[in-house]
Parts: sequence; C-alpha cells; structure tokens
Amino acid sequence: MTIAAPKPERAQKVVVKRRRTPRRSTALQAYGEPLVWLTGGALALSLTMIVGLLVLVFDQGASTFWPREVVRVDRSDAKSLMGEINVAEHFTPGPDVYARLSPEVAARARALVAANADERAGVAPAGSAPSGTVPAGTVQRRMVRTGNFEITGEHYAWVSDFEVTRETRPEWAVVVERLAWGRFYGEPKAFLVGGKTEASTPAESWALFQRYHDECRERWLQRRALETDAVGAVNRELEGIRLELRGVELAHGKQSPEYAAQEAATKASEAALHRRFDEIGARIQALNAENARYQLVFDTATGDEAKIQVSDIVRAYPANQLGFAAKTGVYLSRWKEFLTDVPREANSEGGVFPAIFGTVIMTLVMSIVVVPFGVLAALYLREYAKPGLLVSIVRIAVNNLAGVPSIVFGVFGLGFFCYIIGASLDQFLFSTHLPNPTLGKGGLLWASLTLALLTLPVVIVATEEALAAVPGSMREGSYACGATKWQTIQRIVLPRAMPGIMTGMILAIARGAGEVAPLMLVGAVKLAPELAVDGVFPYLHPERSFMHLGFHIYDLGFQSQNSEAAKPMVYTTTLLLIAIIVLLNVSAIWVRGRLRKRYLSGQF
Repeated sequence: MTIAAPKPERAQKVVVKRRRTPRRSTALQAYGEPLVWLTGGALALSLTMIVGLLVLVFDQGASTFWPREVVRVDRSDAKSLMGEINVAEHFTPGPDVYARLSPEVAARARALVAANADERAGVAPAGSAPSGTVPAGTVQRRMVRTGNFEITGEHYAWVSDFEVTRETRPEWAVVVERLAWGRFYGEPKAFLVGGKTEASTPAESWALFQRYHDECRERWLQRRALETDAVGAVNRELEGIRLELRGVELAHGKQSPEYAAQEAATKASEAALHRRFDEIGARIQALNAENARYQLVFDTATGDEAKIQVSDIVRAYPANQLGFAAKTGVYLSRWKEFLTDVPREANSEGGVFPAIFGTVIMTLVMSIVVVPFGVLAALYLREYAKPGLLVSIVRIAVNNLAGVPSIVFGVFGLGFFCYIIGASLDQFLFSTHLPNPTLGKGGLLWASLTLALLTLPVVIVATEEALAAVPGSMREGSYACGATKWQTIQRIVLPRAMPGIMTGMILAIARGAGEVAPLMLVGAVKLAPELAVDGVFPYLHPERSFMHLGFHIYDLGFQSQNSEAAKPMVYTTTLLLIAIIVLLNVSAIWVRGRLRKRYLSGQF
C-alpha cells in the first residue's frame, strides 16, 4: 500500500506596496531649448539688420546716377525754377510757415491740409480722388535740384505743394554737367561760333552742340595734359636745379667757387626751362582761344540768358526726351566717370579714382607690413617664449591694444611717425628741402604704418590660435626625423597655420580699410589728384598725401554746402567702399582656400 506524500502548502504571496516617489519636473531651461531659440533669433535679427543695411545702401547708391525728368515749377511768389526732383516728403506746416506766406497762399495751405485730413478719414473732398497715402494733417514738399548756382546762388530748393501754381515738363529742358559751378538747367536758345549765331532754335542748337562737343572736349583734354604733364615736368626740373644749388650752398657756402659755378649753370638751365614753359603756355592759349569760339546759349526758368562754353560741358542731354536705352547710356557714362575720373566741384561731382587708388594702395601696404610683424610676434609668444609673468603681461597688453580708440592711434602716428621719425629722416636725407618737410608730414607711408599698429592685435591673436591648432603629433614627428625647432616651424607648423594667418589678414583688411579717424591726422586729404605711384622717378612716392573713400564719405556728408542734398553721393561712395572691401576680402579668402586644400591631405 502506497502512502501518498502530503502536498506542500502554497506559499502565500506577499505583496509589498512600494511608496511612489513624486516625479520632479525638469525646468525647461535645463534642456537648453529656450537658449537655442534665443541665440537663433539673435542671429536672424543680426542678419536681417545687415542685409537691410546692404539693401538700403545698394538701392540708394545704385540709383544715384539714373537720369530723372526735369520739371519746371511756377510758384505763387511769381518765381519759377527748373530742375530734377531728388526727395519728396510730407510735413506739417507750423505757425512760422503760415506767417511767411501771403494770405491767399496761407489759405490754400490750410485748405490742402484739411483736405488731406478729410481724405485720410475717408471723406473725399469735392473734386478730388482719395489717395489714402498722405498722412493726416500734412502736405507734400519736394527738394528740387535747381543748379544754375552762379545765377540763383543755390543748388537745391524746397517746394511745397501749396506754393505751386503750375508744373510742366518742357520738351527741350536740358541737363548740363559742367566743369565748374555744378549742374545747369535750361532750354537751348542759340549756338554761337566765333560770336556769330549759327542756330537760333532749340533743335538746331542741340544738333550743332552734338556736332562740335567731341572735338572741343578733345582740345580740353590736350590742354589738361599740357597743364598737368608738360608744365609739371618743367616745374620738377626747376625744383631739381634749385635743390642742387641749395645743396652746394650747404656744402661749400655762398662765397665758394663751387657755388658760383653751380649758380651760373642754374641760370642757364632756368632760362632754357622758361623758354619751354613759354612754348607750352602758347600752345595752351591757342587751344583755349579755339575752344572759346564755341558757345551754347540757354534760357533759364528765372528768365536769365546764360552762355556756356562747349568745352566746359562734360555731359548734356535733353532729359524729357530720353528713352530707356538713352537713359541707360547716360547712367553707364556717369558710372564710368565716377570710377575713372578725378573729383570736381568740392568732391560733389566727377569721379573718385584717386580715392579708390589711395584706399587700395594704403590697404595693401598696411597688409604687407602688419602680417610679417604679427606672425613673428605670435611665433615668439606661442613657440619660443616661456610661460611667465612677462608673457602674460604682453598678452594682456595685446588684447587691450585691440580696444584702444582708433583716433588715439592717429595721434600716436602723427607724433611718432611724422614729427619724430619723419623729421629726423628729413634732417639726414632731405636737408636741401628744408624748411619744407618731405617725410615730416602726413603721407601714405605713415598712414599705412599707423593702421598696421591698429590692426596688429587682430593678426597676433588669429595667428596664435592658428599655431595652437596645429596637432602636436606633427611637431613630434618632425623632431623624431631629426628636424630642428626652426625647421619644424618653417616646414610643418607655418604651412598648416597659413589659413588661420590668412584669416587674421582678412580681418585686418576689413578693419583697416574702413578706418577714417586716424587717417585724418596722418595723410588723408580732401583733394590729392597726384597719385602715390606714377611714371616719374622714383615711381613710388610714399611721402605724398592721398585720398581715401572713407574720408571722402565724411567730406561729402559733413563738409558739403548741402548735406541733405549730398546723401545720394554718400550712398554711392559707401557702396563703392563696401565693394572694394568685399573684393579684397574675397581675394584673401580665395588664397586661404587654396592653402587649405594644399595642406589638408598632409594632416594626420
């Protein structure tokens, strides 16, 4: 008989209830998402502001040279004017405006303001069509470029709508761009040749002007070449023999036989040079006499008659008869003149080629000077100098130097480079020129060195970072192959740090090319038609003053007769300066890209 074993009792299931720990909510800032949105928004805002500024400069600067129609405005004070409309704006007339108006015109102004207010509110006044674009309680006024400065005494005039009694666009309104006195606006009346009237209608006068203008301008160019090149060569020779005589005087004294012999030779040379000068003067007078025979007579809006010599007219066109192709031709012709000619009319007209040349040459000289010094300083600090108090002080000084106001560098350049270094060199090298300074004044060389000091911290910091980014394994591999420290730096470190060095140079170019304040003290001037590089020995003249686009912008904006009216040229020159800086930077970036591709495959 088999006895079954008793079944084991089931283990009782014990359920232990765990106490739930309340979950802690994680702050949103811990994920970093708000900061991501904040930094992204800041970047978008910055880019929007930069793009908006560039669009504004491009829009205003590119449209400056586009020819506009000419309007003739008859005003309530019985005065008429003719010109191009530059600016239109709305304003609210104040009590002073109404006080200087006649009762009839004041009533018209109040009625126009009230009509605009009703129109804004949606109540169209009788006999008018609502526009919905005029701010309430305002009237429109326009700035008209009237020209004819020698007649009216002003280049621009503001005209309010309530002052206008009649406005037309004359068919034969001609815009004249001339060498002096600024623009001229009038209708051709007659054409004179040798004092005799050859044409007496606008169409015939304009046809004769087109016939003779090119040959008159060619004679004017010949005269300018004689005045600048031929006369300039004679003056340089006269100055040269004077300096030779001065040198003999300083070396031997006035009572010496050497001085007497040199004086006799000087007189003979001066006589020959004066004869050459008289011959050149006779040729200039002949060209002037021939050009004086051709004159174009105009009627103006003020009722005056004006005679303009054809050779003094740079460009003229009947503004209200031009089609799109003709306007494009005038537009491109103005751009060509702006980029290739010299300024005229207090820099408000003509070209800016000397300023372009001065800006580019100064930037290149600055780069040639600052890059070697910045690289050598960074090499010493990174590769040779032992860490310590002195090196820390030098690095702090370099970083602080980057924050010094640029005008301080200008004062330093004027005092150190011009008055100390330049004056000392004048004593040793150009003693015969004294008391007139040669190097002891502002010039291209001192301006470039001053901006080199200004941009030196940028190059040092960028080069140090580039040197630190070179992997240490490359240095160790070079040392293992038996190379010295300098060979390692020369053949391994510097080539692979060159893209970073080029980055420092790009930043230096961008910083230095746009600086103006130091240049006002060490060489930049309002007008310097003589370039620092020419065909006269020694061909490079670093002691000469120069023009700069940044200073040109300052001069247009703050030194013009009418700063408000000069805004279009300010925008155009700003656009050109931005384009030059971008071109220089793009060239440096292209070189940096080539260097990076060259050494990228060799890195390990």
